[in-house]
Amino acid sequence: MLRNILLGTVLFVIAAAAQRYTLGPDSQAHEGVARGKVQKFTWTSSGGIFPGTERDYWVYVPAQYTPAKPACLMVFQDGGSYVKEDGDWRVPIVFDNLIQQGEMPVTIGVFVNPGVLPKGTGELSPLFNRSFEYDSMDDRYARFLIDELLPEIKKHWNISDNPNDRGIAGLSSGGIAAFTAAMLRPDAFARVLSFIGSYADLRGGDIWPDLVRKMEPAPLRVFLQDGDHDVNIFAGNWWLSNQAMASALEYRGYELKVVTGTEGHNGKQGGAILPDALRWLWQNWPSPVKKPNIATAGNFADVSKIVDPSSGWEIVGEGYGFTEGPAVDGQGNVFFVDVKASRIYKVDAATGKVSLFRENAGGASGLMFGRDGRLYAAENGAKRIVAFDPDGKETVLAENVGSNDLAVSTRGDVYFTDPSTHHVWLIDANGNKRSVNDGLQFPNGIRFTADERMLMVADSATRWVWSFQLQPDGSLANGEPFYKLELPLAGDGKLVNSWADGMTFDTDGYLYVATKSGIQICDQPGRVFAILRKPSAADPSNVVFGGTDFQTLYVTAKDKVYRRRLLHRGYLPWQAPQWPRPQL
Repeated sequence: MLRNILLGTVLFVIAAAAQRYTLGPDSQAHEGVARGKVQKFTWTSSGGIFPGTERDYWVYVPAQYTPAKPACLMVFQDGGSYVKEDGDWRVPIVFDNLIQQGEMPVTIGVFVNPGVLPKGTGELSPLFNRSFEYDSMDDRYARFLIDELLPEIKKHWNISDNPNDRGIAGLSSGGIAAFTAAMLRPDAFARVLSFIGSYADLRGGDIWPDLVRKMEPAPLRVFLQDGDHDVNIFAGNWWLSNQAMASALEYRGYELKVVTGTEGHNGKQGGAILPDALRWLWQNWPSPVKKPNIATAGNFADVSKIVDPSSGWEIVGEGYGFTEGPAVDGQGNVFFVDVKASRIYKVDAATGKVSLFRENAGGASGLMFGRDGRLYAAENGAKRIVAFDPDGKETVLAENVGSNDLAVSTRGDVYFTDPSTHHVWLIDANGNKRSVNDGLQFPNGIRFTADERMLMVADSATRWVWSFQLQPDGSLANGEPFYKLELPLAGDGKLVNSWADGMTFDTDGYLYVATKSGIQICDQPGRVFAILRKPSAADPSNVVFGGTDFQTLYVTAKDKVYRRRLLHRGYLPWQAPQWPRPQL
């Protein structure tokens, strides 16, 4: 038995050693093929996203380019290695051949080196910014390309803004950088080439396979390549991590092609197959890359059970200062606040029209309807908790209190958060106020479960939503950091939290949390199983179900309010307590 295993291993090694990758005719210059031009530039960042860095970049313009028609675009990380015409890749030559053959559209290539912090004076060596830019799990590098570098290039060449006309490519850390840029900014890139991608824990990239399964999919076409002799180091096993990525992308239904081989951590196979990879990447262009048609995942909670494929985010209202605190009444009308303008607005459930409900709202930041039909408001500006009768009569429940968000029980108890003092407060049905918790760093969103056995409180300074058991006297007991949220995929380097804000439940007991990563959805056991993409670049502040059938999710995000039809129905907190079926 052992002899057979060893023999098999020897034969495998021999077979692997016999496999060689060579550059084909599409990677060779040919007479009669129109040659594009390559120009070299230097980018110096005096400020911006990567301040103090310098980098070289090259721009390839094909011979067929005319300023009258927007050209397609491909961006290559580690650009110096791709632009050379005597290396493993020879991209300008490959572009020349494929464009002339009609195998890819007229495409401008941008080849970008990672940033370097200059060595300065003396014998100090320069510092390389490559891993920080490429391996980080956030949108910094994408924003550098989209907001800084590409606008400068577009001053000179006419490049399409349509993401379907744009691709991005890279090797190793450059490969994960390409995927991260497209996954977080599908409005800018729809096509990805990833060679020996570093989906490993260099800076948290090993989480991508899990996030791909949870995140609402985007219209992307992804090409992956790796060899079974790729590196296996402290950060992970590249061969296994690329297989995990391929499995996740296949599960989620992306347009995907995976090519494996026997090479190690180099560009030998990638360079040899580059022409065919580009053919596949641009196949059927200009037909758009389709958003994956996600299938349901059996009895498991999954984003496919939440997303209505026919519905996307749409704007309900805009032009506000800062929107927050959405709440819904018994008819499905949604109320929200403009904190800066100190106003409360109403969105009609039937027509979707927005009207002013109340001026001088005391700088309210949180709203909630009670079973009694009153609208409760956390007036942080006025330092009050108030309730409005249906006829508009105001009742002051507490004064001289800081507040952010609130929840109202069916028996009339009001719980509210005060991040400035780290307290969760209770005003009972008799009007008595007392602190019920002071142990969270930044208590923010607050909601009851449907049966009102538990109170959930988001701690925005961490990645946790805490659960507390309600006691007969209204106190909180047995607190647990129950819901573990995913960390932001768009940060400023100062955040080590999800910035969980407002929350809401649906009738299956799923918790929807507004975070910097999007709307994270947790199952009853406390696990994130789906992430809805943010409706805009602005971070969402709060969520609520509304509409005539309570199947429309409303989201407040900075100066706008959005809505979207989902496959689930919201739980209505003023109704009699309900008990969703427990889950393991």
